[in-house]
Amino acid sequence: MVGGKLVSARILSLCNQKGGVSKSTTTFHLQRILIVDNDPEGNIAAAAASEAVGEDQAGLADVLSARAPETIREVIVPGLWPGLDVVPTSGVTLGAVRDELVIAGAGREGRLREALAGVVSDYDVILIDCAPSLDQLTINGLTAAQGVVIVTQSKQWSLNGLAQLLDTIDSVRSYYNAALSVAGVIINMHEERTVSGKTWHDELHAAAQARRLHVLTPPIPKKVVIADAAEAARGLDEWGTAEAEELAQLYADHLTALEGDTP
Repeated sequence: MVGGKLVSARILSLCNQKGGVSKSTTTFHLQRILIVDNDPEGNIAAAAASEAVGEDQAGLADVLSARAPETIREVIVPGLWPGLDVVPTSGVTLGAVRDELVIAGAGREGRLREALAGVVSDYDVILIDCAPSLDQLTINGLTAAQGVVIVTQSKQWSLNGLAQLLDTIDSVRSYYNAALSVAGVIINMHEERTVSGKTWHDELHAAAQARRLHVLTPPIPKKVVIADAAEAARGLDEWGTAEAEELAQLYADHLTALEGDTP
């Protein structure tokens, strides 16, 4: 509620075609209100849910499957702090639903969008943590979103992954979600003091500029405390060090920028 009025959430999908860029860690530290774990590995649910998610617990797989009756509201679990909720993923069930979607008929790409319509007025921001692959789960995440947050690294292979992901975004925009935009690019795990880090950082900026993409600055540095806080299921602002507090503010600034860039 804002000023007594219901407002719809800004829905952002965090994506990268490559694994190992700490995309889920980035989602964890960017979180505001609702996180949708759209990755079969279930990392973000394990980090952000207030209690362990059991393998038999209802979650996103049940919402997306035509063979289950649950709505998204029925599977939401509390997050680590007040105001944070999580749509969980556990076990192998979401992978099985991914396979189900491959052979599903018309409308399969919009199942997550339709599900979120039931809760979108309850939240300020919904973050969809997508798997590092271009399958029906990721397409559902992109179809449901208003903006895409591309999480990448200052590495050589990141340029190739960026180009492939942008092609997929263009396809989703053409066929399923004309309003989809790239809200921003986050360069994660940046090693500022290495020659390769600086070189590929500059290359990524040049590639993004050529596509008129907004790169959020400064990049997220490669720091052990970021992964440690996520693994300990604690926010950086709770970690108790000056370095962690500075990083928490950096994530907060990036989220503010992403909210502003999303129509």
